[in-house]
Amino acid sequence: MTHRDPTPSHDTGPDLTGHGRTEQELREALRAMAGGVLPGPDAYRTARGEWLRRERRRRLVLAVLITVVFTLATLIGLWVLNQAPSDPGVIFSGTSAPAADGPSLPRHSP
Repeated sequence: MTHRDPTPSHDTGPDLTGHGRTEQELREALRAMAGGVLPGPDAYRTARGEWLRRERRRRLVLAVLITVVFTLATLIGLWVLNQAPSDPGVIFSGTSAPAADGPSLPRHSP
């Protein structure tokens, strides 16, 4: 067990030389400068108007982007469906419609 001295050391106080002093002076200067700044009488209305304009523009851009993506997806889908071969494939190789001739699966007679 070690004994710790409850009295503070002389070197543990705030560093007012160099960096610590400069930081304190800068903090005081900024506090004084900020205290002298007063908002304009219509500052809230102006800031709110700008925010609403940006929000409307963001929503408009998003709506246009969604419309363009949906339109492109639809056009590409239609183009792909249109590129399918017109000749009958393996599935539709019969000459007549299966619903008109009878059941779709062949039956073996016993």
